[in-house]
Amino acid sequence: MKLQKLQPLTTDYLESIGFVWHTDTDNSSYIADEIVEITEEEAGAYYEACNELYDMFCEAGEYVIENNLFHELNIPFNLVEVIKESWENDVHWHLYSRFDLAGGIDGKPIKLIEFNADTPTSLFETAIIQWALLKANNLDEASQFNNLYDALRDNFKRIITLDNDVEKFEEYYSKLGWKILFSSISSSSEDENTTKLLQHIANEAGFNTDFEYIDRVEFSDDGIFKDGENFEFWFKLIPWEDIAIDESELALMLTEIVKEKKAIIFNPAYTLIFQSKAFMKILWDLFPNHPLLLETSFEPLENKKQVEKRCFGREGANTKIINSDGSIDIETDGEYEGHKAIYQEFVELPKDEEGNYYQAGVFFAYEAAGLGFRRGGKILNNMSKFVGHIIK
Repeated sequence: MKLQKLQPLTTDYLESIGFVWHTDTDNSSYIADEIVEITEEEAGAYYEACNELYDMFCEAGEYVIENNLFHELNIPFNLVEVIKESWENDVHWHLYSRFDLAGGIDGKPIKLIEFNADTPTSLFETAIIQWALLKANNLDEASQFNNLYDALRDNFKRIITLDNDVEKFEEYYSKLGWKILFSSISSSSEDENTTKLLQHIANEAGFNTDFEYIDRVEFSDDGIFKDGENFEFWFKLIPWEDIAIDESELALMLTEIVKEKKAIIFNPAYTLIFQSKAFMKILWDLFPNHPLLLETSFEPLENKKQVEKRCFGREGANTKIINSDGSIDIETDGEYEGHKAIYQEFVELPKDEEGNYYQAGVFFAYEAAGLGFRRGGKILNNMSKFVGHIIK
């Protein structure tokens, strides 16, 4: 693995652009002052792999819907109806997501670890920060696999055109004039500023937008409102499974709003089936031994080193790496013990000379659009660092 040392961005600069989660609780910088060097061929392989994986997810999603495999995926029962509604109507556009991948550098094959399809993190870092790092160090900021900002802007237009031709947007939108309300929780500056970045991109795309914290948004049988104003589109940086578990009445109301075509929600409810780590088992059943996949099961794998994780676990919580003899290599605790466990074949992440592990994350917005890396231990957690990249 090749790393290039850079002069870090100042905290004053980061805060001036709204990136306020730049320092971890141990006072170390969240943004690494090194970047990963990759080749054009490696960048192209990430692009092709994620486009292929997305097609596989869509095929497997249809299989899940047709066979009602929601229980197998640990999907809350009160979201099944809205998942089906959103899947069956093309207006429910998948705005953005992130594939987490092992390999792709150092000659290691690309393998899918999981798909953050509903509320992916590190958008700001991928789209803005790593680009700014190159520019601040007098490097060519275009030397990245990273057109995420532009891809998102075009994908916002596609929620009106519903096809590849974004040039039709102005013609269609001028007739409709639909507005997007953006919402996050009020207690997370990271979520708020990421949401406001997406709002800014939607404004650039040509939409009229507004922002409101979710606890102040008004929901009724007639739709989604802020201060009495109706919004045809609602973007929420709140996971669907959290709505189902913590806000069951809201889950039912959103189902009715979608069924009655009172509003369209981003990301759509069907992204929750992609988000479930149990979906990897469905993929393995439908595409056995596919070179991009790792064997995944609802039961422990026999005589194989494997990872046990929870369907809707986050940031490495409630994860075990289990050796082939059944002994525990390493494990973490957390708040997701109540979710269903899945077992995925272990694959070692690329590693630098200091012993740090690197996991690739590729954002997807209509197509694969932006690469970044997380660096940390064997199990990546909320103390992992974001590492940018450059194509050499």
